[in-house]
Amino acid sequence: MTTTALASTVSGRKRWFQLALGVIAMMAISSPQYVWTLFTKPLLGTVGGTLPDLQVTFSILIVLQTWLSPLQGALVDRFGPRLLVMTGCALSGLCWVLTAYATSLPAIYFTYGVLGGIGTGIVYIGIIGQMVKWFPDKRGFATGMAAAGYGFGAIFLNFPISSMLASAGLQHTLIVFGLLQGAVGVVAALFLQPAPAMGAASRPQPAVNALRTRRDFNSREMLKTPVFWLMFAMMTMMSTGGLMVISQFATFSRSFGIDEKVLVLGFAALPLALTIDRITNGLTRPVFGLISDRIGREKTMAIAFIGEGLAIAALVAVRDDPLLYVLMSGVVFFGWGEIFSLFPSTLTDTFGETHATKNYGFLYMAQGVGSVLGGPIAAWIYASSGSWMPVFGIIIAMDVLTGVLAIVALAPMRRKLLEGAAPATRAEPALA
Repeated sequence: MTTTALASTVSGRKRWFQLALGVIAMMAISSPQYVWTLFTKPLLGTVGGTLPDLQVTFSILIVLQTWLSPLQGALVDRFGPRLLVMTGCALSGLCWVLTAYATSLPAIYFTYGVLGGIGTGIVYIGIIGQMVKWFPDKRGFATGMAAAGYGFGAIFLNFPISSMLASAGLQHTLIVFGLLQGAVGVVAALFLQPAPAMGAASRPQPAVNALRTRRDFNSREMLKTPVFWLMFAMMTMMSTGGLMVISQFATFSRSFGIDEKVLVLGFAALPLALTIDRITNGLTRPVFGLISDRIGREKTMAIAFIGEGLAIAALVAVRDDPLLYVLMSGVVFFGWGEIFSLFPSTLTDTFGETHATKNYGFLYMAQGVGSVLGGPIAAWIYASSGSWMPVFGIIIAMDVLTGVLAIVALAPMRRKLLEGAAPATRAEPALA
């Protein structure tokens, strides 16, 4: 296929259909992570144990979702996205069905944590890896949209799941929604196709001036660069705060007196907050991805990450006002979810797209580290101190530090790497 034909394919309608399928598949596998907080209380009633013990499940889910991603990314690059994403969607649904019959903590660790982590990880890394290739000229926006599917997925399920838990119980809820989500994801994955291969010099570029690599780094070369490890540390810090809020939101909200019995605008406060959070957590990904396509990755990171630290501080400050608390929780999620568009697009800009799926798999492992810090360790700090304030203080400091690092460290280091590795290019006009 000629360069012109490749560029036409990558800029045509076909890639938008692939993006739509990717969004649907991501929505289908988002609930094991984002609805977990609704299951902690009934699961404790079923299997016993303590909250820190149960939160190990969430950490297993995220660790396996992320730490296996280099291998999963390599498999997607080799065999294509269709079969692997179908398998991942099926495992994601199955993890809920099997958890419905679990009667012990180890069983939940395996059904919800291990199977769910493997399944969601395959889908996530496969879809993101494909989007950075299908949309070289709109990379931030496309990865943001795909990641938005993951953030938006639970929007439509918070109230139905909460209602079914109350009326039909934990087992029935897990079986019904596990089968539903697994089926939707498998059907969407049936129509996925790999992006066409395109040489670095012929890739369409964004409409703004930006430094981009003209060389494709393989994973071994990437792992030798300080730029990668700085990005890994930054993503770890941002993931820690976001995953603490996701995994512990219901728990610390109840400790503030915000629960299902408190009404806000006629709705139960906790599920209302979770629904708003899913909206803003999904919306932020394409919004900040698009902004980063226009003003640059590092500037956007600084705005978003420092803003997230300020939003968490405000959430703590208004915890005695249910309405303000619910609204501010949405702002908190708007300041966190964008990491899933900014980091993959920045990584691919820096190290190229030929090995992008596998390369992002290594960076995505940072979320696994963040899950340990934001899950059981955060719960342990709370249990030891009797207060969530130390946890929030640490998270605010990490968010602000990460925003500062984007400008003072990442930007100059990335520029130096690109200028030293090969002549960087100023972007050419995007394809229509």
